[in-house]
Amino acid sequence: MASIIKRVIPTLDRILVRRAEAANVSKGGIVLTEKGMERMVEGTVIAVGPGARNPQSGNYIPIGMKEGDRVLLPKYGGTRVEMQDKKEYVLYREADILAKLE
Repeated sequence: MASIIKRVIPTLDRILVRRAEAANVSKGGIVLTEKGMERMVEGTVIAVGPGARNPQSGNYIPIGMKEGDRVLLPKYGGTRVEMQDKKEYVLYREADILAKLE
């Protein structure tokens, strides 16, 4: 049974990121295999959770990123999420994201 996901809303301090597509052709015009393509370390924030909980008050600590932000990602890590559009989505904790790009 195929399920249709209308919207993914991350929990707590998790952030859903769509990785930038790696180029499959080199600057010289050579077609690269999947092994030859460098894994992209940049992505776009698709959705953010409400934030981590403060243990004393129970309130959420807001996340410092919003939908549409470009971010620098670690080369490895995160949890892959497969969607129907076949693009690469990954869930990261806020602390795992290296930087916000402007």
